Amino acid sequence: MKRGVGSLATAALLSGSIAQADDLRPASFVEATQLVPGLVVELRYAGSHNFVGEPITGYERPACLLTREAANALALVQRDLQSHGLALKVFDCYRPRRAVAHFVRWALDVADVRGKAEFYPDIDKRNLFALGYIASRSGHSRGSTVDLTLVRTDGSELDMGTRFDFFSPKSWPSDRSVSREAREHRATLAAAMGRGGFKPYDKEWWHFTLRDEPFADRYFDFPVR
Repeated sequence: MKRGVGSLATAALLSGSIAQADDLRPASFVEATQLVPGLVVELRYAGSHNFVGEPITGYERPACLLTREAANALALVQRDLQSHGLALKVFDCYRPRRAVAHFVRWALDVADVRGKAEFYPDIDKRNLFALGYIASRSGHSRGSTVDLTLVRTDGSELDMGTRFDFFSPKSWPSDRSVSREAREHRATLAAAMGRGGFKPYDKEWWHFTLRDEPFADRYFDFPVR
C-alpha cells in the first residue's frame, strides 16, 4: 500500500506532516551509488518499463537518492552480500510526492491498461485501491525506503518468483506458491536487509524501509535529478 490514493486523493496528499514542495534536494539526501560500491541501479519510474507504461513525473534521471542514513545502511548490506558473491539491484529509492500524484491519475484512468499483461494480469484495475496495491502516501517519499532485488556478480537477477511491481499475492514474502528456490532467494534478501537495519513489507518481497528512518513523518517532493 504505497503508490497512490483513492477517492480522497487530494486531501490525503495534502494532509499530515508533509514537507513543502521544493525543487532543491536537502543536504541530508545523497546519491546512493556514492556510498554503496557496486550498487546496480535500474530506476524503473525514470523510464517506460513500469506498470504505468511511461516515465513518471519527478524522475528526471535514473538516480537512486536516499537519506544518508539509509545509504550507509545499504552499504552494510551490500558488503555483507558481496562476501557471498551477490549484490543489490535497486528499482526505486526516494520517490517525490509528485510521482505519487502521477500514480493517482493513472489509477483513476481505468481505460489505461498498457501494463496489465505484465504487471497485473489477474487484477481488474478498478480494484487496485480496494485491494491495497495503491495507497494514500508512499514511504518512499520519506527517503529511507528502497525497492530492490539480488543479482549475481555477472549482473543477472536471482529468481524471486515474480517480477518487481507484480500486483498479486504471489509477490507477498509469505507466499508459498512460488518455487522453493525463489522462496530461498527472498529469504536471503530479507535476512541481509534485516541485518542492515531494514524492515520488510508483507505485501512486496522487494520493499524495505530503514527501521530508524530520520524523516518518519516528512514526505518530500523535490525531483530526482
